[in-house]
Amino acid sequence: MSVRPLIALHPQRARLFAAGVPAALLALLLSPFTVPASADDTPVRGSARMGMGVAAHDGSSPASAGPRAGQTEGVDVASYQGDVAWPTLWDGGVRWAYTKATEGTYYTNPYFSAQYGGSLGVGMIRGAYHFATPDTSGGATQADYFVDHGGGWSGDGVTLPGVLDIEWNPYGDDCYGKTPSAMVTWIRDFLDRYRSRTGRDAVVYTATSWWNTCTGSHTGFGKTNPLWVARYASAVGDLPAGWSSYTMWQYTSTGPTVGDHDRFNGSVDQLKSFARN
Repeated sequence: MSVRPLIALHPQRARLFAAGVPAALLALLLSPFTVPASADDTPVRGSARMGMGVAAHDGSSPASAGPRAGQTEGVDVASYQGDVAWPTLWDGGVRWAYTKATEGTYYTNPYFSAQYGGSLGVGMIRGAYHFATPDTSGGATQADYFVDHGGGWSGDGVTLPGVLDIEWNPYGDDCYGKTPSAMVTWIRDFLDRYRSRTGRDAVVYTATSWWNTCTGSHTGFGKTNPLWVARYASAVGDLPAGWSSYTMWQYTSTGPTVGDHDRFNGSVDQLKSFARN
Protein backbone atom coordinates (compact mmCIF):
# COMPACT_ATOMS: atom_id res chain seq x y z
CA MET A 1 0.00 0.00 0.00
CA SER A 2 1.22 3.48 -0.81
CA VAL A 3 0.23 6.74 0.82
CA ARG A 4 0.03 10.33 -0.28
CA PRO A 5 1.23 12.50 2.64
CA LEU A 6 -0.52 15.73 3.44
CA ILE A 7 2.65 17.48 4.56
CA ALA A 8 1.24 20.82 3.49
CA LEU A 9 -1.44 20.45 6.14
CA HIS A 10 0.93 19.20 8.83
CA PRO A 11 4.39 20.70 8.16
CA GLN A 12 5.79 19.39 11.42
CA ARG A 13 5.72 15.92 9.84
CA ALA A 14 7.92 17.18 7.01
CA ARG A 15 10.84 17.40 9.45
CA LEU A 16 10.63 13.64 9.96
CA PHE A 17 11.12 13.11 6.25
CA ALA A 18 14.02 15.54 6.14
CA ALA A 19 15.63 13.78 9.10
CA GLY A 20 15.78 10.50 7.19
CA VAL A 21 13.03 8.58 8.99
CA PRO A 22 12.56 5.21 7.17
CA ALA A 23 9.73 5.24 4.67
CA ALA A 24 7.71 2.53 6.42
CA LEU A 25 7.89 4.33 9.76
CA LEU A 26 7.12 7.66 8.14
CA ALA A 27 3.99 6.16 6.57
CA LEU A 28 2.87 4.89 9.97
CA LEU A 29 3.47 8.25 11.61
CA LEU A 30 1.58 10.03 8.86
CA SER A 31 -1.32 7.61 8.71
CA PRO A 32 -3.90 9.84 10.48
CA PHE A 33 -3.17 12.53 7.90
CA THR A 34 -3.09 10.57 4.67
CA VAL A 35 -5.35 9.31 1.95
CA PRO A 36 -4.37 5.69 1.21
CA ALA A 37 -4.11 4.21 -2.24
CA SER A 38 -3.69 0.64 -3.38
CA ALA A 39 -0.74 -0.57 -5.39
CA ASP A 40 -2.63 -0.07 -8.67
CA ASP A 41 -3.64 3.46 -7.56
CA THR A 42 -7.27 2.47 -7.01
CA PRO A 43 -8.51 4.40 -3.95
CA VAL A 44 -9.03 2.42 -0.78
CA ARG A 45 -12.60 2.10 0.47
CA GLY A 46 -13.43 5.04 2.70
CA SER A 47 -11.24 7.57 0.91
CA ALA A 48 -13.93 8.87 -1.48
CA ARG A 49 -15.03 12.47 -1.17
CA MET A 50 -17.58 14.76 -2.73
CA GLY A 51 -16.75 15.61 -6.34
CA MET A 52 -13.93 13.10 -6.62
CA GLY A 53 -14.64 12.37 -10.29
CA VAL A 54 -16.02 15.69 -11.51
CA ALA A 55 -12.91 17.08 -13.19
CA ALA A 56 -11.97 13.71 -14.69
CA HIS A 57 -15.39 13.14 -16.26
CA ASP A 58 -16.74 16.63 -16.94
CA GLY A 59 -13.57 18.70 -17.17
CA SER A 60 -12.73 21.87 -15.34
CA SER A 61 -12.50 25.50 -16.37
CA PRO A 62 -11.46 28.48 -14.24
CA ALA A 63 -14.24 29.41 -11.84
CA SER A 64 -14.93 33.02 -11.00
CA ALA A 65 -13.54 33.97 -7.62
CA GLY A 66 -15.40 35.60 -4.77
CA PRO A 67 -19.09 35.76 -3.89
CA ARG A 68 -21.87 36.27 -6.40
CA ALA A 69 -24.76 38.61 -5.79
CA GLY A 70 -27.62 36.76 -4.17
CA GLN A 71 -25.57 33.66 -3.37
CA THR A 72 -23.83 32.50 -0.20
CA GLU A 73 -20.39 30.89 -0.11
CA GLY A 74 -19.88 27.45 1.41
CA VAL A 75 -17.38 24.58 1.56
CA ASP A 76 -17.42 20.81 1.84
CA VAL A 77 -14.77 18.81 3.68
CA ALA A 78 -13.78 15.22 4.42
CA SER A 79 -11.01 13.49 6.33
CA TYR A 80 -8.68 14.47 3.48
CA GLN A 81 -8.63 18.05 4.83
CA GLY A 82 -7.79 17.02 8.40
CA ASP A 83 -7.85 19.96 10.79
CA VAL A 84 -9.65 22.75 8.95
CA ALA A 85 -8.84 26.46 9.42
CA TRP A 86 -12.44 27.46 10.05
CA PRO A 87 -11.68 31.04 11.22
CA THR A 88 -9.79 31.65 7.96
CA LEU A 89 -12.74 30.40 5.93
CA TRP A 90 -15.16 32.55 7.93
CA ASP A 91 -13.00 35.63 7.39
CA GLY A 92 -13.04 34.78 3.67
CA GLY A 93 -16.83 34.94 3.54
CA VAL A 94 -17.76 31.27 3.96
CA ARG A 95 -21.03 30.93 5.87
CA TRP A 96 -21.95 27.24 5.57
CA ALA A 97 -20.22 23.89 5.43
CA TYR A 98 -20.87 20.21 4.88
CA THR A 99 -18.71 17.46 6.38
CA LYS A 100 -18.50 13.89 5.14
CA ALA A 101 -19.93 11.67 7.87
CA THR A 102 -20.09 8.22 6.30
CA GLU A 103 -19.50 6.03 3.30
CA GLY A 104 -21.36 2.81 2.59
CA THR A 105 -21.86 1.00 5.90
CA TYR A 106 -18.15 0.51 6.55
CA TYR A 107 -16.66 3.96 7.10
CA THR A 108 -17.09 6.95 9.38
CA ASN A 109 -14.96 10.07 9.05
CA PRO A 110 -12.51 10.18 12.00
CA TYR A 111 -12.46 13.99 11.76
CA PHE A 112 -16.23 14.33 11.65
CA SER A 113 -16.80 15.66 15.15
CA ALA A 114 -13.97 18.19 14.92
CA GLN A 115 -14.96 19.40 11.45
CA TYR A 116 -18.71 19.46 12.10
CA GLY A 117 -18.29 21.21 15.44
CA GLY A 118 -15.51 23.48 14.21
CA SER A 119 -17.64 25.00 11.47
CA LEU A 120 -20.47 25.65 13.92
CA GLY A 121 -17.99 27.12 16.39
CA VAL A 122 -17.13 30.02 14.09
CA GLY A 123 -20.77 30.72 13.30
CA MET A 124 -21.43 28.65 10.20
CA ILE A 125 -24.57 26.68 9.47
CA ARG A 126 -23.46 23.09 8.89
CA GLY A 127 -24.61 19.70 7.73
CA ALA A 128 -23.38 16.19 6.97
CA TYR A 129 -23.13 14.12 3.80
CA HIS A 130 -23.01 10.43 2.94
CA PHE A 131 -20.92 9.04 0.08
CA ALA A 132 -23.11 6.37 -1.48
CA THR A 133 -21.78 3.01 -2.61
CA PRO A 134 -24.83 1.27 -4.10
CA ASP A 135 -22.82 -1.85 -4.87
CA THR A 136 -22.11 -2.66 -1.21
CA SER A 137 -25.51 -2.53 0.52
CA GLY A 138 -29.09 -1.31 0.10
CA GLY A 139 -30.21 2.29 0.05
CA ALA A 140 -32.31 2.09 3.22
CA THR A 141 -29.48 0.35 5.05
CA GLN A 142 -27.04 3.10 4.12
CA ALA A 143 -29.52 5.81 5.11
CA ASP A 144 -29.81 4.23 8.56
CA TYR A 145 -26.02 4.08 8.87
CA PHE A 146 -25.77 7.74 7.89
CA VAL A 147 -28.41 8.92 10.37
CA ASP A 148 -26.89 6.80 13.13
CA HIS A 149 -23.43 8.30 12.57
CA GLY A 150 -23.98 12.04 12.40
CA GLY A 151 -26.31 12.51 9.44
CA GLY A 152 -29.48 13.41 11.29
CA TRP A 153 -31.35 16.69 11.09
CA SER A 154 -33.11 18.99 13.55
CA GLY A 155 -34.94 22.27 13.10
CA ASP A 156 -32.54 24.21 15.32
CA GLY A 157 -31.70 26.68 12.57
CA VAL A 158 -28.03 25.71 12.37
CA THR A 159 -28.33 22.17 10.96
CA LEU A 160 -28.68 21.65 7.22
CA PRO A 161 -30.49 18.58 5.86
CA GLY A 162 -28.38 15.52 5.15
CA VAL A 163 -26.94 14.99 1.69
CA LEU A 164 -26.88 11.87 -0.46
CA ASP A 165 -23.65 12.13 -2.47
CA ILE A 166 -24.36 9.94 -5.51
CA GLU A 167 -21.75 10.17 -8.25
CA TRP A 168 -19.05 8.27 -10.12
CA ASN A 169 -17.77 5.17 -8.41
CA PRO A 170 -14.08 5.74 -7.54
CA TYR A 171 -13.60 2.01 -6.92
CA GLY A 172 -14.96 0.52 -10.14
CA ASP A 173 -17.83 0.71 -12.62
CA ASP A 174 -19.20 4.28 -12.88
CA CYS A 175 -22.77 3.16 -12.20
CA TYR A 176 -21.81 0.61 -9.52
CA GLY A 177 -22.88 -2.26 -11.78
CA LYS A 178 -26.53 -1.20 -11.66
CA THR A 179 -29.02 -0.69 -14.44
CA PRO A 180 -30.75 2.72 -14.48
CA SER A 181 -33.94 1.27 -13.00
CA ALA A 182 -32.03 -0.49 -10.23
CA MET A 183 -30.13 2.72 -9.46
CA VAL A 184 -33.36 4.71 -9.22
CA THR A 185 -34.77 2.11 -6.81
CA TRP A 186 -31.62 2.32 -4.67
CA ILE A 187 -31.78 6.11 -4.53
CA ARG A 188 -35.49 6.07 -3.70
CA ASP A 189 -34.93 3.59 -0.88
CA PHE A 190 -32.24 5.84 0.61
CA LEU A 191 -34.28 9.04 0.33
CA ASP A 192 -37.48 7.45 1.66
CA ARG A 193 -35.69 6.01 4.69
CA TYR A 194 -33.90 9.29 5.40
CA ARG A 195 -37.19 11.17 5.41
CA SER A 196 -38.85 8.57 7.62
CA ARG A 197 -35.98 8.82 10.12
CA THR A 198 -35.58 12.62 10.18
CA GLY A 199 -38.78 14.17 8.87
CA ARG A 200 -36.75 16.02 6.24
CA ASP A 201 -36.06 15.39 2.57
CA ALA A 202 -32.37 14.86 1.91
CA VAL A 203 -30.41 16.94 -0.58
CA VAL A 204 -29.17 15.08 -3.65
CA TYR A 205 -25.60 15.89 -4.68
CA THR A 206 -24.72 14.73 -8.18
CA ALA A 207 -23.35 15.74 -11.58
CA THR A 208 -25.57 16.07 -14.62
CA SER A 209 -23.63 13.65 -16.80
CA TRP A 210 -23.54 10.95 -14.12
CA TRP A 211 -27.20 11.33 -13.26
CA ASN A 212 -28.48 11.22 -16.79
CA THR A 213 -26.31 8.21 -17.61
CA CYS A 214 -26.72 6.12 -14.48
CA THR A 215 -30.39 6.83 -13.72
CA GLY A 216 -31.48 7.02 -17.36
CA SER A 217 -32.36 10.74 -16.92
CA HIS A 218 -34.88 9.92 -14.19
CA THR A 219 -37.12 12.89 -13.34
CA GLY A 220 -38.81 11.66 -10.19
CA PHE A 221 -36.89 13.42 -7.42
CA GLY A 222 -36.83 17.06 -8.50
CA LYS A 223 -40.10 18.02 -6.79
CA THR A 224 -39.12 16.72 -3.35
CA ASN A 225 -35.34 16.72 -2.98
CA PRO A 226 -33.17 19.84 -3.24
CA LEU A 227 -30.35 19.62 -5.78
CA TRP A 228 -26.66 20.20 -5.12
CA VAL A 229 -25.07 20.12 -8.55
CA ALA A 230 -21.37 19.59 -9.24
CA ARG A 231 -19.81 21.52 -12.12
CA TYR A 232 -16.31 23.01 -12.00
CA ALA A 233 -16.85 26.01 -14.23
CA SER A 234 -17.92 29.64 -14.26
CA ALA A 235 -21.52 28.61 -15.05
CA VAL A 236 -23.58 25.76 -13.66
CA GLY A 237 -24.66 24.49 -17.10
CA ASP A 238 -27.41 21.97 -17.73
CA LEU A 239 -29.05 20.47 -14.65
CA PRO A 240 -29.78 16.78 -14.07
CA ALA A 241 -33.11 15.51 -15.38
CA GLY A 242 -36.00 16.36 -13.08
CA TRP A 243 -34.67 19.63 -11.65
CA SER A 244 -35.39 23.10 -13.02
CA SER A 245 -33.24 24.91 -10.44
CA TYR A 246 -30.45 24.15 -7.99
CA THR A 247 -30.13 24.84 -4.28
CA MET A 248 -26.34 24.47 -4.09
CA TRP A 249 -23.53 24.37 -6.61
CA GLN A 250 -20.05 22.93 -6.11
CA TYR A 251 -18.18 25.14 -8.53
CA THR A 252 -14.50 24.39 -7.85
CA SER A 253 -12.11 21.98 -6.17
CA THR A 254 -9.28 24.54 -6.08
CA GLY A 255 -10.70 27.26 -3.87
CA PRO A 256 -8.85 28.84 -0.93
CA THR A 257 -8.01 26.93 2.26
CA VAL A 258 -9.86 23.65 1.65
CA GLY A 259 -10.29 23.39 -2.11
CA ASP A 260 -13.95 22.41 -2.50
CA HIS A 261 -16.07 25.56 -2.58
CA ASP A 262 -19.78 25.88 -3.15
CA ARG A 263 -22.54 28.44 -3.47
CA PHE A 264 -25.99 28.36 -1.91
CA ASN A 265 -28.46 29.82 -4.36
CA GLY A 266 -29.77 32.48 -2.01
CA SER A 267 -28.92 34.94 0.75
CA VAL A 268 -27.74 34.12 4.26
CA ASP A 269 -31.28 34.67 5.52
CA GLN A 270 -32.60 32.25 2.92
CA LEU A 271 -29.92 29.77 3.95
CA LYS A 272 -31.15 30.01 7.54
CA SER A 273 -34.71 29.43 6.41
CA PHE A 274 -33.57 26.41 4.40
CA ALA A 275 -31.91 24.98 7.51
CA ARG A 276 -35.10 25.40 9.53
CA ASN A 277 -37.25 23.94 6.71
